[in-house]
Amino acid sequence: MQIWTGLGNPGPQYALHRHNIGFMAVDVIAAMHDFGPVQKKFSGWVQEGRIGTEKVLLLKPATYMNESGRAVGEALRFYKLAPEALTVFHDELDLAPFKIKVKTGGGTAGHNGLRSIDKHSGPDFRRVRIGIGHPGHKDRVTGHVLGNYAKAEMDNLADMLAAIGAEAEWLSKGDDPRFMSEVALRLQG
Repeated sequence: MQIWTGLGNPGPQYALHRHNIGFMAVDVIAAMHDFGPVQKKFSGWVQEGRIGTEKVLLLKPATYMNESGRAVGEALRFYKLAPEALTVFHDELDLAPFKIKVKTGGGTAGHNGLRSIDKHSGPDFRRVRIGIGHPGHKDRVTGHVLGNYAKAEMDNLADMLAAIGAEAEWLSKGDDPRFMSEVALRLQG
C-alpha cells in the first residue's frame, strides 16, 4: 500500500491558492481513478482506491500546512508503513510554473509542510514537486504562495492537473522518470 498526500490548507478561502496545488492534484487523481468516498481519518480526509495494481490511500491533512506531518505520521503508523511508501504532492517555488519534478529525500527548502512531515517521519519520502515559480523577490514570496491562480493560468493549471492524473500509474509503479517524461509530453501539445 502507498500513501499519497497532497499538501494544502483546509477551507474554501484557500482552494485556489498556489500553496494548495497538492490538494488539487490528489483531488484530480481521485476523480480520474474512481477512488472511494471521502472519509474523515488521520486528522484529515482520505480516499481509498487503486491505481493500476497498487492500492493507494490519498490523504489531505486537515491540520493546516504547518502541521501536515501529524496527519501523515498517523497514517504511516496505522498502516505500519515506512516513509518510502509515502508520496507528497506540493508546491515548489524553485520550479517554473506548471513544471513537475519527482525526487526522493532531500531538504525542505523552507516549505513548512515538508518540514512538518520530515519532523514526523524523516526525510526519505518521495516528493512530487509542482512548480509555481518564484515572484522574483523574497519579500513577495508569501503573497505569491498564498495568492490565487490568475484567470489566465487556469487552462495551464487544468492541463497540468489532468496530466498528473492521467500518468499517475507510472508513479504507482515507482517509475518516476517515466511519469515526469509522460507529463511533460502531455503538456507540450
